[in-house]
Amino acid sequence: MGTAKPNFFMRIGLFIRQIIAELRKVVAPTRKDLFNWFIAVAIFVVLLMVLVTVLDFGMGKLVLLIFG
Repeated sequence: MGTAKPNFFMRIGLFIRQIIAELRKVVAPTRKDLFNWFIAVAIFVVLLMVLVTVLDFGMGKLVLLIFG
């Protein structure tokens, strides 16, 4: 058959080494990047809040119009 599968503990060790290798590639955002992303997310959340509010108000009025 093919090559033998490494035992359970070797696979866990390999998994941990791969996790550490990937974590070394992570770059922390700068203060400016973090601030810019915060502003972008805040604006997006506010726009969604406005959209949901408008839809809620509009559908409420529509239901009152239909069902009196």
